Amino acid sequence: MLWLKAVHILFVMSWMAGIFYLPRIFVHFVEGKEAGQDVDRLVIMARKLYGFMSIMMLIALGTGIWLWLAYGFTGKWLIVKLVFIGLMMVYHFWCQKRMLEMKQGFLNHSGIFYRWMNELPLVILSVILVMVVVKPF
Repeated sequence: MLWLKAVHILFVMSWMAGIFYLPRIFVHFVEGKEAGQDVDRLVIMARKLYGFMSIMMLIALGTGIWLWLAYGFTGKWLIVKLVFIGLMMVYHFWCQKRMLEMKQGFLNHSGIFYRWMNELPLVILSVILVMVVVKPF
């Protein structure tokens, strides 16, 4: 089971790397477009990164379900963790919508907005981490 946990943590970390970086691409896209720069490369980067992080998400979720089935459902902390994993998935698909808007040549918000949105997954991940490590209830 420890090998499965290690694989799960590896793929969660890989997913989070993409989650943390993709909104930075949105910031550079918006600010580059405002400055009249060519942002086509950023669209390609966002598409490739989104594909990578989606695969990482699926493997992280699959190994997480496997761990859940192996260890069972115990404690309220797990319910909170699952809710926040759901929120992270909502954020993941919010990023997909932004990436598709980029492909059409626009994003509706400012660079400052995307900078703030870039902080949201850190808050979500912090709650998940506390639930897993501390198990407060």
